[in-house]
Amino acid sequence: MIDCHCHLEQKQYQENREKIIQESKKELKAIVTCAAHPKDIQLTIDLTKKHKKFIFAALGIHPTYIKEITEQEIEAAIKEIKKNKDNIVAIGETGLDYHWIKEPEAREKQKILFKKLITLAKELDKPLVIHSWDATAETINILEQQGMKNKKVLMHLFSDRKVIQKVIENGWLVSIGPGIKKSKDIRKIARDTPLNKILLETDSPWFQQEDQEYGIPNNVKIPCQKIAEIKQVSLAEVEKQTDLNAINFFNLKIERFKKIVS
Repeated sequence: MIDCHCHLEQKQYQENREKIIQESKKELKAIVTCAAHPKDIQLTIDLTKKHKKFIFAALGIHPTYIKEITEQEIEAAIKEIKKNKDNIVAIGETGLDYHWIKEPEAREKQKILFKKLITLAKELDKPLVIHSWDATAETINILEQQGMKNKKVLMHLFSDRKVIQKVIENGWLVSIGPGIKKSKDIRKIARDTPLNKILLETDSPWFQQEDQEYGIPNNVKIPCQKIAEIKQVSLAEVEKQTDLNAINFFNLKIERFKKIVS
């Protein structure tokens, strides 16, 4: 399996990050870790260099940071992302968050930042990883207006069942995480989305399980198992197809590719 979205830079992993990565190597083919704040870019890039062909990086600015990050910091982050263009596989996560951000002025700043990062993804020819919470219609509208129909767009942890057909029609993918255990909407999204449009993720360190202090990349087996149940196919089929989806979407150069297609 491939965890297509987690956050290895987070403070929860500070004490045993390497141990968790080594445990992940026993079960996973690859990890895409996402630096969502400029301060975490260097650590994330260092992880990809230390664990080549296993850890891959997406770099972006999470929309919830809009009130704490300055325009100068945004421009510096974009410059840093461009400098590391050959060391990353995606731009993101980026998008809109109206759940935590209520102020109209801050929401407008989110839109400006979102458009900047879409432009950056186009310039660098990288896929986009999208965060959208309580802002689905506007997020989709901006993506469409920016010419992202039938481009490489991943709706990360997507849960808005009402518009899943729109996402599919636009040629975008969705990633499904451990939340599928508790959410009927996510289970219906898994049911209604073709397997070749689904990626697996954990968004760890969040979504920890009952016996865990925090989530880990190996939790990716949870959505894998649940999707197999819902679609009434084998676990191996879900694993193989979602792995291929991730490899194609992110253009991953992983060591274990031959095992996937054999």
